[in-house]
Amino acid sequence: MAQRRLEGRIALVTGASRGLGAAVARAYAQEGARLVLVARTVGGLEEVDDQCRARGAEPATLVPLDLADGEAIDRLGAALHERHGRLDVLAACAGDLGQLAPLAHTKAETWNRVIAVNLTANFRLIRSLDPLLRASPSGRAIFVTSGAAKSPRAFWGAYAVSKAALEMMARIYAEETQASSVRVNIVDPGRLRTAMRAAAYPGEDQATLPHPDEITEVFVNLAAATSMRHGEIVQATVKPTSS
Repeated sequence: MAQRRLEGRIALVTGASRGLGAAVARAYAQEGARLVLVARTVGGLEEVDDQCRARGAEPATLVPLDLADGEAIDRLGAALHERHGRLDVLAACAGDLGQLAPLAHTKAETWNRVIAVNLTANFRLIRSLDPLLRASPSGRAIFVTSGAAKSPRAFWGAYAVSKAALEMMARIYAEETQASSVRVNIVDPGRLRTAMRAAAYPGEDQATLPHPDEITEVFVNLAAATSMRHGEIVQATVKPTSS
C-alpha cells in the first residue's frame, strides 16, 4: 500500500462544514491527516467528519466556531498547543460573499462581516497559530483567494477588497517566514459548484462547474512536508475523483 502523503500530519481546515472546506477535509482524510475541522454548524461538521472517517481517518476534532470571534480563535490556538504542541497544516477555506451591490448601497454591517471573516479572521489565525506552525518540522499555511481580487469588478466591493487584502497579507506572512520551515501559499480554486457561487451567479448552470472534490489535489500537494513552494498564488486544476 502506498504511503499516504499526509500521514499523521495535524491539519486544521476552516469552513469545513461545506463547499471547498469540506472537500479539502475529505482529501486530507484520504491522505492520512489528523483533522481539526472548524465551522459554525455542528451538524455540518459531524456530517463531514463521518465522510472523513469513511475514508480511513480517525475521528476529527470538531470546533464549532464563528471566525468573526477573534477571541475564540485565540482560545483555539491555546487549546491546540495544549493538546498537540504543534500544527502541521492550516488550510483557511472559510469565506463570506456578503452582498453584491454598489459600494454606496452596501450595508456597513455586511461590509464589516465580510472583512471580518475573509481577512481579519485569517490575521487572527496567523497570530494564534504561527507558533504552532513553527513548532512543526514542516508547517504549511494555505489561504484561498478568488478571481475577484485580480481587477476592479463592479458590485463585488467587500468580497473583492477582502480577497485582494488577503493576498497581500499572505504574501507578507510568506516573507516573514522565509527563514523558517513554514511555507505559505495562496490557492485560487477557480469556478466551483458551491452555494457561494450559486448565490453570486443565480442564473448559472451549476452542473457545468467542477465539484470542489475535483480540485483538491493542489491543497494536498501544498500541505505535504515535501512541498517547498512558498509565497505563490497557485491556480487549482481539475482532477476528477474516483469516489
